[in-house]
Amino acid sequence: MFRIWAKVYKHDHIAKQSVYESEKKFTYSEFFSYLAEICDGLDIPTPVLLKTHIFNYAKFNHVVFRPADFMESVPFDKLVLENIL
Repeated sequence: MFRIWAKVYKHDHIAKQSVYESEKKFTYSEFFSYLAEICDGLDIPTPVLLKTHIFNYAKFNHVVFRPADFMESVPFDKLVLENIL
């Protein structure tokens, strides 16, 4: 089981947040599907996922997606995914 806390920041304040939970074992190969489900739940577009994003999540237990990581314009400053231990 794992949980990911997703936070959408606008002007340094949390505008939206949700906790994604799954009973399955966490695998990095499925990280994009977790990200897509989180973004659907928050009603925001899904960002482009790069190796550096996965490495940051693996090493630091969180990853930050900036507006440049999205293919469309977004009305927020950043999306942060944090592993809840």
